[in-house]
Amino acid sequence: MPDRLPPLTALRAFDAAARHMSFAKAADELHVTPAALSFQIKSLEAHLGAPLFRRLNRAVELTEAGHALAPGASDGFQTLASAWRAAERTQDNQTLTVTAGPAFTAKWLAPRLYEFAQTHPEIELRFSASLKLMDFGRDAIDVAIRFGRSADEGLFSIPLAEEWVCPVMTPAMAASYPTPESLMDAPLIFDDSISFIKPKADWETWFKAMGLTFAPTYGPRFSQADHALDAALAGVGVVLGRRALVVKDLDDGRLVAPFPTAINTGVRFRFLCAQGAEDRPQIAAFRAWMMREIDKTAHITDGLTLIPSREIAAR
Repeated sequence: MPDRLPPLTALRAFDAAARHMSFAKAADELHVTPAALSFQIKSLEAHLGAPLFRRLNRAVELTEAGHALAPGASDGFQTLASAWRAAERTQDNQTLTVTAGPAFTAKWLAPRLYEFAQTHPEIELRFSASLKLMDFGRDAIDVAIRFGRSADEGLFSIPLAEEWVCPVMTPAMAASYPTPESLMDAPLIFDDSISFIKPKADWETWFKAMGLTFAPTYGPRFSQADHALDAALAGVGVVLGRRALVVKDLDDGRLVAPFPTAINTGVRFRFLCAQGAEDRPQIAAFRAWMMREIDKTAHITDGLTLIPSREIAAR
């Protein structure tokens, strides 16, 4: 049996026929005649020395050898197609596809994009607001903004600003709850999107940091951080706001953080792209813009005492 691989054209014909279980449909997909497709498959069978299909009256089915070859052929062509799309994207300096979680997209990216669009009209921005971990090659993604403690092996990764949480509320509500003790009687909003963080950065932890023993459980709960923040903006209650998502509202005065103690979560957002792609013009421009935007609200942290959640948990 020869060790060399058969022609790619013959493998492609087999892959299409195995997926459709029809020579006619496979021929339509590949824009060839059924006779030409049948010839390619026969040449592949001759190369193997065994049939790949059983030809029935009005259908075909895979033989044992065909079943063995089909998954690898399908995966191989998908990998090749993905690699080709990735190669094509290296020649595209005008399109930038970014994926980020829904909350970060709504509360950080969307309110700031006007300036980037004005500064870089040559770049067409596309966004995928999803928590799904996407593959840069397979999903045609250029930049990902992700939250957590991942090692990001094999990727270009830059940690963004330190992520902290602290009580935030409307100015009107702050007037009614002037002290940490008074917050025990306030309507509290629960953001469950960061419940996975260990040690916890929740209401009980914040009250503990203030020297108070209080473990609230009653109040509206949200699985998405932006929804919890919208509730606070509407005056529903007080929420433990996450730095990245609240700094613009704090800077614009829509929300206030009246107490100077914040929990340092030890978890950050990261800017990610494929290794070697970080210097592509549109990716470099987007990264530089993000860093400038982060610097614009860095003063929000001034005056805050950041206490690591691990330190609070050890008390």
